[in-house]
Amino acid sequence: MRLRELTIINIAMVAKVLGWLLVMESCFMLVPFVTSIIYGEKECALAFLGTLAATAAIGALMAFCIHPNDTRMHNREGILLTGLVWIVMALAGCVPFILTGVLPSLPDAFFEMMSGFTTTGATVIRDVEAAPKGLLIWRALTHWLGGMGIILFTLAVVPMLNHSGGLQLFNAEVTGITHDKLRPRVSQTAKSLWLVYVVLTVVLLILLWVGPMNFFDALCCTLSTTSTGGFSTRNASVEFWDSTYINVVITLFMFVSGISFSLLYKFAKGERKAFFSNDVLKLYLYFIGGAAVVAGVIFVANGGGKDSVDLFVKGAFEIISAATSTGFSAINYENQGAFVVALVLMVMVFGSCAGSTCGGAKLDRLLLMLKCVKAEIYRVLHPNSIEVIRVNGRPVTAEAFNKTSAFLAIYGMVIVACWLVFAASGLPAYDSLFNAVSMISNIGFGYGVTGYGGSFADLNEVCKVVGALVMLIGRLEMFTILVLFTRGFWKK
Repeated sequence: MRLRELTIINIAMVAKVLGWLLVMESCFMLVPFVTSIIYGEKECALAFLGTLAATAAIGALMAFCIHPNDTRMHNREGILLTGLVWIVMALAGCVPFILTGVLPSLPDAFFEMMSGFTTTGATVIRDVEAAPKGLLIWRALTHWLGGMGIILFTLAVVPMLNHSGGLQLFNAEVTGITHDKLRPRVSQTAKSLWLVYVVLTVVLLILLWVGPMNFFDALCCTLSTTSTGGFSTRNASVEFWDSTYINVVITLFMFVSGISFSLLYKFAKGERKAFFSNDVLKLYLYFIGGAAVVAGVIFVANGGGKDSVDLFVKGAFEIISAATSTGFSAINYENQGAFVVALVLMVMVFGSCAGSTCGGAKLDRLLLMLKCVKAEIYRVLHPNSIEVIRVNGRPVTAEAFNKTSAFLAIYGMVIVACWLVFAASGLPAYDSLFNAVSMISNIGFGYGVTGYGGSFADLNEVCKVVGALVMLIGRLEMFTILVLFTRGFWKK
């Protein structure tokens, strides 16, 4: 079968690659299918079996029966495919939730899966401990796939794409102002990044398993931590274990996962100078580290003589969980005072480093804007001077500055729009603002109605659909999704 070109976009090639991605998703569904069998969850096993069979069949038809005249993919194809794949995979992934009756509503199930793939971690399941193990491992697995990136995984395992738009796909999904190719071919870069990701995952799994967690909880928590996702197998999140050891281990790995994986790869290769001299990493250490210390001190001061070490760790845990967009919780931070809540909100907005698995506006952009402000102040004092703004020793182009300014402007506008939608639904004003930031930054922290003791299940269906869209916009950093709604994208 050959699809005719309906527009200047190579629709046939986009559909073919999308088919391959659906086949891959069906393969990953074997994990929750086997898990359901192991735990004797017959209904859940049948739900996954039917879903993976249908997903594989549809994907195979698209992959093998569509024959494009041109197998090349350019910028527009890369953008369209990147936007579509997250939506299509979330729709396929939510089917088991509907079939098992855990989330019988499509908006609820779609919200849960978009929260999973975008590593937001906001859940609408009121009692996760009562949910089948198959669904719990699937939620964690969607985090892990979405953390490093669905497209990036495909580039690592499908060499064909390296010759047909791999760079366009890479740029459309990977976060940040600029994108570093670690190795000559895009597929090699993708493999290098995934190698670091897998190593971190294995090490964390071992460390959690030797602690008070059983293997299943340790596996799900590991997949949610390295992806900075936040889905938990317990209603009380990490607080359930009340273990300083677990809190310290997870805090450390959340922090590491907030660093650019390109930098981590360079560190692993022995390029220590490039690692420690990185300007963004320095800001990350000072800004997030400083906020974590401040929160820890406040938690100890509010503790009333309780275990100071444990309280300090929990304070640092909450800040790093928010900054890295993980969304795990070891204590109710809402009871620690308005300053702590404001501190959490601040680090939620800026997030961590670009090129990591984290959400937020990214510290790379904050650093650039701070340098621009400093340069502008200097120009006011010395009008005839010529200041060159440098990040990591390299001059910043006008294009990078303009892109950063546009990103931050749109970021703010999306927050305001989402805030108004939530407020119109009846949520209190501050609750609405906090949840809007949480969605766009892919964090999953709630506040007030959706906070400690509450649930995102209390949002109405309009808020859930809007929230799911905002999660996707935040994960793909605005432009990849918003450009699809412009006339220029579909015209020559």
